Amino acid sequence: MMIQRNKRVVGAVAAMAAGILVASFGGDASAQTYKLMTGPQGGVWVPLGGTLKAMFEKAIPGATVQTLPGAGIANVKGVQEGKADFGFGNSISTVDAINGEPPFTEKATNVCQIANLYPQYFQVVVLADAGINKIEDIKGKAIAVQTRGNTAEVISQHILKAHGLSYEAMSKVNFMASYNDAAALLKDGHAQVFTLGTTIPASSVMDLATGRDIKLIPITDEGLAAMKKINAGYNKVIVPANTYPKQDKDLPVIGYSTHFITSCKLPEDKIYAVTKAMATQVADLAAVNKAMAKLTPKEMAEDIGVPLHPGAAKYYKEVGAL
Repeated sequence: MMIQRNKRVVGAVAAMAAGILVASFGGDASAQTYKLMTGPQGGVWVPLGGTLKAMFEKAIPGATVQTLPGAGIANVKGVQEGKADFGFGNSISTVDAINGEPPFTEKATNVCQIANLYPQYFQVVVLADAGINKIEDIKGKAIAVQTRGNTAEVISQHILKAHGLSYEAMSKVNFMASYNDAAALLKDGHAQVFTLGTTIPASSVMDLATGRDIKLIPITDEGLAAMKKINAGYNKVIVPANTYPKQDKDLPVIGYSTHFITSCKLPEDKIYAVTKAMATQVADLAAVNKAMAKLTPKEMAEDIGVPLHPGAAKYYKEVGAL
């Protein structure tokens, strides 16, 4: 009898542990915890993640959403590997994951699309007194980029390559965990160049501008053409005049799209619920990032080369967006 009872206890403990594991990875257990990967501090993905956390917890009864720091490439890997249930992504790098292109080593099969959100701006910010007027002038300077492998860090390598440069041509390359830390390097004079991919105006750049005069370096048509040879998903977007202090004209920069991804394994009804919540509460998202103020279900459903989750597709078909 004692052995039988012990087996029952062990079985109960194992079942409980399994339940916790399932819940922590977005399973359909009674106490559901979903993991949502956001972005580096100083970017817009962190506050957007907080808004989506509250939104999703209302949309899925009994759910708890845990937000975690991340970045475009890291988020795709997190969802693919089952370490996260949701995440923000960048169109260029997520499509690379789907196709198994570098920096990914195999095709992502567990990454599904929920919605396109807004354009991203790859910004090359420099100190105004650093003597930098074009990308080629970065040669020999100290540069601050994201942690290796993150989307903006990869784009930093691409933009240097497109202009005949590399990290080896820099006096120093600083790999920073957050945009705020990168901006602090420039503020203290330890670097002259800061690259980031986020919305505009970026809070970290605005903070830097309170202590130092800065300017953005535009992309030329030739530079854009060279970038598109590296990744066809790059395009040109405009940073309007007066976005940042002392910016007196429109500036063209490299652009791509931010979108929202999920595990393809999550139940259709759950993803239907969160997709509907996002589409019907755009005003709450736009309060964090005004670039989404006019976002429509049709734009959210636009094909970017990432398969739609069946739950998202069900909602978009229901409202005539597909």
